[in-house]
Amino acid sequence: MHTASTTGSRGAAWTGSRWRVYCIQAGVFATLAAFAVFCAFPFYWMLITTFKDVHDLINTANNPFLFNLPPTMENLRVLFQETAFLRWLLNTLLVGVLVVIITLLLAVPAGYSLARLAGRRGRLLAIAIFLTYLIPPTILFIPFSRIVGALGLQDSLWSLVLVYPSFTVPFCTWLMMGFFKAVPRDIEEAAMMDGLSHFGAFLKVIVPLSSAGILTVVIFTLTLVMQEFVYALTFITSSSQYTVSVGVPTFLVRGDVYFWGSLMGACLIVSLPVALLYNVFLDRFVAAFTVGAVK
Repeated sequence: MHTASTTGSRGAAWTGSRWRVYCIQAGVFATLAAFAVFCAFPFYWMLITTFKDVHDLINTANNPFLFNLPPTMENLRVLFQETAFLRWLLNTLLVGVLVVIITLLLAVPAGYSLARLAGRRGRLLAIAIFLTYLIPPTILFIPFSRIVGALGLQDSLWSLVLVYPSFTVPFCTWLMMGFFKAVPRDIEEAAMMDGLSHFGAFLKVIVPLSSAGILTVVIFTLTLVMQEFVYALTFITSSSQYTVSVGVPTFLVRGDVYFWGSLMGACLIVSLPVALLYNVFLDRFVAAFTVGAVK
């Protein structure tokens, strides 16, 4: 009898343990599902608003989460035919590609140099570079305006190509420095023993191993170019030279009239590629930000 009771108590404990595991798994799943819905909701809202009729949008009695009237393409027609949205996209892409190239050419070698520069001097220089990223853009507004004016770059996309690296290079240098520190020196020393020069070891060995950090630099830079507003609004005056962040609100917000459907369509088109990049390369993106801390 004692053995039977012991076996029964063990079975009950095992059953209770299994139920606890199931409850924990269900709680984790519910939390992740709620978080996924929360993150995806803005995209759903932009999508449904893009194809909603104007009367459906302004009628407060309608359900805002569903189509109360048949979907329409009018909002996209206004966006593509009554504004220079495609031109703004091309301008943004051009500036983004040029700024990415400049940032990589400056931040990657600088980050590697700081990572290999040991001692107090290296630490202080790294901190100083990162602190420049924390300076508010509004403080630099007047000096940059003087520089752009002196170079004759007013109302030109080249003014943005000149200014934006001042934001991206300090942060990306600090980011790449932390990543290069996680790469053992033995790897490049072995490459140099095999006949490569110091630069060759950096280019053929260290850079491929640092692809996650380089990808993070590209995504961060493109995101900043797409969302920056103040300098793009100040330095650019011709509508044909606008970037997306300036052209969309300028032409789709007229006084107290908001073209919500077209605005949401523009936001959806611009944000989807960035969201896809972040999700496809999420593991590398997180690794680039955490590898220095793990080290």
